Amino acid sequence: MEFEYHEEYIKTSRGAQLFTCRWLPPNSSSPKALVFLCHGYGMECSGFMRECGIRLASARYAVFGIDYEGHGRSTGSRCYIRKFENIVNDCDEFFKSVCAEKEYRHKGRFLYGESMGGAVALLLHMKEPSFYNGAVLAAPMCKISEKLKPHPVVVNILTGFEDLIPKWKIVPSKDVIDSAFKDPVKREEIRNNKLIYQDKP
Repeated sequence: MEFEYHEEYIKTSRGAQLFTCRWLPPNSSSPKALVFLCHGYGMECSGFMRECGIRLASARYAVFGIDYEGHGRSTGSRCYIRKFENIVNDCDEFFKSVCAEKEYRHKGRFLYGESMGGAVALLLHMKEPSFYNGAVLAAPMCKISEKLKPHPVVVNILTGFEDLIPKWKIVPSKDVIDSAFKDPVKREEIRNNKLIYQDKP
């Protein structure tokens, strides 16, 4: 498999430094289309979504990823999402800046979202329905399962603490990695990736 890999940081209007990466077809050949990766909660693009990027680039797609604020190699409090709209807006700005590059202006545009990234992809599409040509959603987390939520009384109490102590990691949940990944080999791979968040939400 042949591909080119590039990394760079971009700065948001809020001052956050966001890590971005791209996997390109070999010898910068004209890609069939553009694919934009939206990773899940606590995840990152360069390692966790690497295989996806390589396979698509080897099939002549140009693939672009961004680590959300507080995720992976981007700056910010680890996995603290102050406003979900910031994630969507940051992705929107980065993906559109790529589409504005001369060699990509007339290429098809596709979103690929995993878990929480599925929700990001859907919100990006809702922002501007005609901008993307399609999307692939892998286990999109558009709503937290009732089985994973604590009792409603506990939710109300924790919501009350949210404004007082927003970064307090007290969500009484099972291990996020055990809940999200059933394959023990994949779980071990994730636990060994230090860019992936391993603590309570």
